[in-house]
Amino acid sequence: MNMDHTIGVPLISTGRIRHRRRSNEFPPEFSKSNGSQFLINDQNKYRSMWIRAYSSMWMLGVVSVVIYLGHLYMWGMVVVIQIFMASELFNLLRRAREDKHLPGFRLLKWHFFFTGMLFVYCRILNQQLVNTVTSDKFFNRLVSGLLKYQMVICYFLYIAGFMWFILTLTKKMCKYQFGQYAWTHMILIVVFTQSAFTVANIFEGMFWCLLPASLIAINDVAAYFFGFFFGRTPLIKLSPKKTWEGFIGASVATAISAFIFANILGRFQWLTCPRKDLSTGWLQCDPDPLFKPEYFSLPDWLSQWIHWKEVSVLPVQWHALCLGLFASIIAPFGGFFASGFKRAFKIKDFGASIPGHGGFTDRMDCQMVMSVFAYIYHQSFVVPQDYSVEMILDQIRSLSLEEQQALFMKLGQVLKGRQFGQS
Repeated sequence: MNMDHTIGVPLISTGRIRHRRRSNEFPPEFSKSNGSQFLINDQNKYRSMWIRAYSSMWMLGVVSVVIYLGHLYMWGMVVVIQIFMASELFNLLRRAREDKHLPGFRLLKWHFFFTGMLFVYCRILNQQLVNTVTSDKFFNRLVSGLLKYQMVICYFLYIAGFMWFILTLTKKMCKYQFGQYAWTHMILIVVFTQSAFTVANIFEGMFWCLLPASLIAINDVAAYFFGFFFGRTPLIKLSPKKTWEGFIGASVATAISAFIFANILGRFQWLTCPRKDLSTGWLQCDPDPLFKPEYFSLPDWLSQWIHWKEVSVLPVQWHALCLGLFASIIAPFGGFFASGFKRAFKIKDFGASIPGHGGFTDRMDCQMVMSVFAYIYHQSFVVPQDYSVEMILDQIRSLSLEEQQALFMKLGQVLKGRQFGQS
């Protein structure tokens, strides 16, 4: 007799629960990629390209309007981007189940965030704040007092958050809380380091913020373009779709664009003049020598061919070449770092705020490296060195007696000439 072997066997549920994959997680086939999935072989590349291009046009339009409005609105845009970045990074390691048992724990993170914002921006904008309110005695005293006691205020705000954190510690979730505390401080370092140097560049002249940021955008678009059509050789394992063809093509395009774009931006005074207060409106100033054109005669054979006898070059264009080389060779490693970070947490993007691009953090990974370099380069190689009276006296003391006498005689002649001119 044939017996049905399924009779008497209880149906045991496996108990497995299907988890819906979040939109920013790596799909299984992507996480197992060994570098063979290039954009040139991607079947959906044209659809993703149009989504990316559409989002880029919207971003370009918004940024153009903000640039037109001036320095103060540029600073506001940086603050908004900063808040979005912090939100994306806060949510990266957040566990909703644990947070339910910790009321007010997310609010504590934002308390540290806005304390850091107050500390950083008051330090950067102290002179601009004073210049803005000098005509009003009440606000002048208020701002002066705020700047004087700013470090004390920020310190006690931080201590209040520290005490808040200690009082909310629980035995069962102590490890999670300390992990979030460390993660919050790392976010503050990353976000405020980038934004602080960006804001400092804005008030040195929007040129020194726009040019580096534009070079990163140009490098990103060029790398995508060259990788899209020509990419075949893998560049780095952390980013399977990055190719040597895209990297090299973007480097050449960025260097050329830096030289040309610097000439275009350097022609507008409202982009090159530094902002000394927090007022709005376009600026006018005596252009820095870096933004005054120098004319070079072309050889006869070349001038006959292109019908130009001379070309004008702004001295700042040579500095722009250095920024372009950094933007194309060094700054992409900020993106590689972010790619490795995302791969470690098995996510595709930090967020989904910008269709085709991911989140704001995905767009700002290279900008973090570039803004710091732009500020350091500007302060080191562009800003002229200021000599204090003490430094000049130290130099005079190192001269011989005869040299000091000759210097004093020349200074006396200069002073007499000025007195004669005034009379």
